[in-house]
Amino acid sequence: MAEKKTKEKILDLKASLVPRATEKTYFEQTRRTYAFFVKPSASKQEIANQVSDQFNVTVEDVRTLVRKGKKTKYSKGKHAYPGTTFRRDHKLAYVTLAEGNSIRVFEESEEKKEEKPAKKAEKKVSAKEAKSADKKADKEKK
Repeated sequence: MAEKKTKEKILDLKASLVPRATEKTYFEQTRRTYAFFVKPSASKQEIANQVSDQFNVTVEDVRTLVRKGKKTKYSKGKHAYPGTTFRRDHKLAYVTLAEGNSIRVFEESEEKKEEKPAKKAEKKVSAKEAKSADKKADKEKK
């Protein structure tokens, strides 16, 4: 039975390693630190092993923190006594990699963003050309 529990725990951990995309995490990537949402039950050693296996990198340091869920109010009807409850807690892991290692987590979305402005610029140029062509046509008619 002990083997089943450890296998289930490992399978749960694999599905729970989700990269976190914020301005702070983009800045931290310049310092070789990446942020992930992890399961509340995951230990630092499990997180380090999972990151190194999944991304083929050497993990230097793992820092974790637990964000407590916010307090929310609820009501069970118009005349029922309102109550308060809490949202789920979230555990974050900041993983620092060894010198020379990096994870390609967000680079694909940056490439797509670079392509879009180029297309808009082409459309603007073609619109300007169309206006200038219309002006030239008006001048020729006069």
